[in-house]
Amino acid sequence: MTAITETDIGRGLGTDYLLLRDELTHQELDYLDRTRRFVDDEVLPVMPGYWERAELPLDLIRRLGELGLVGDGIDGYGCPPMTPVAAGLIQMELSRGDGSLGTLLGVQAGLAMRSIAMFGTEEQKQRWLPAMAQMEALGAFALTEPEHGSDSVALETTAHREGREYVIDGSKRWIGNGSLADVVVVWARDSADRQVKGFLVERGTPGYNAQVIQGKGSVRSVWQADIELRGVRVPENARLPVAGSFADVGRVLASTRVTCAFAALGHALGAYDAALTYCRERRQFGKPLVSFQIVQERLVKMLAEVTAMQLYCLRVGRLAANHHLRDTIAGLAKMNNTTRARQVISQARDLLGGNGILLENHVIRHMADIEAIHTFEGTETIQTLIVGRDITGVSAFV
Repeated sequence: MTAITETDIGRGLGTDYLLLRDELTHQELDYLDRTRRFVDDEVLPVMPGYWERAELPLDLIRRLGELGLVGDGIDGYGCPPMTPVAAGLIQMELSRGDGSLGTLLGVQAGLAMRSIAMFGTEEQKQRWLPAMAQMEALGAFALTEPEHGSDSVALETTAHREGREYVIDGSKRWIGNGSLADVVVVWARDSADRQVKGFLVERGTPGYNAQVIQGKGSVRSVWQADIELRGVRVPENARLPVAGSFADVGRVLASTRVTCAFAALGHALGAYDAALTYCRERRQFGKPLVSFQIVQERLVKMLAEVTAMQLYCLRVGRLAANHHLRDTIAGLAKMNNTTRARQVISQARDLLGGNGILLENHVIRHMADIEAIHTFEGTETIQTLIVGRDITGVSAFV
């Protein structure tokens, strides 16, 4: 790898202090560089406006499909081939540009598409996955309920069979794309055996009502919804037949925790790049900010945190590729990276002074958006307790 230059700084390369690009395959580098160009050229110039308006960037969403970035490593069905590390790098770069785009891709590919790929019939896969990979069809993943966030296993949404149909009743909350998805993977408890199962609910199905949650201060350009399901009838062939318990839901969520670790890294990279660039250019007391010892110390400590996050991501990505990734390892990576990202972004915000709260400087968006990633797919506290149970053999929660 070539030496870091001033041109590299601000485009992500200046953060590769341990030369980890040398550890990537040609395919992974292609995905990294392709997504980076998209973010620098098309996302960063316009996303502050979308974020401020809480507007869905439909043009950028379509570009994800055109650029072949949607699939999260799913094999076949029109999904571009990629390793777990490649999928993570895409998520990292999109989050460097904007957390809403990263979140939307995580919902589309990591949750909705992966659920269909893992648990669906061949007919279900053929119908939905190619269109979703091209972003011609949007998906959603409806698990979380108003009264069940961290304890999602206690979900109360029910599905009972009537002839050759299932009737679904319940409520869901914080469902990304839930108001505009063409297909929603709804998780409900089968009244017959009390097991949690997945159902595909298509747009326009009577009894399905979604309202976009207003007033968000984080990931403002992806729409999450409150959903009411009242007597929603779906045919028998709308059930995901391979999903038979909540443990199957957990298999989907485990893979997305790796995605969260990469997303947190992307936010930290974006904030660190912004802070380093700003401190090189901003002059105070007659000289650039980077010439002050305390500024250099803080930048170096931020870089150390970012580098540790990179090592976590690379390792869990390789473990996932070799089928050696355990849920607790994914949880540790998610917990570590979201925590470190919050610290790095906070330092960046401070280094920019008053200009740090301006959307044009990007840091304040990362500061707000990391709060969503810190919470979803299992909070820092929950991940800590899960790993704590693993290393001690004692559960500190029910």
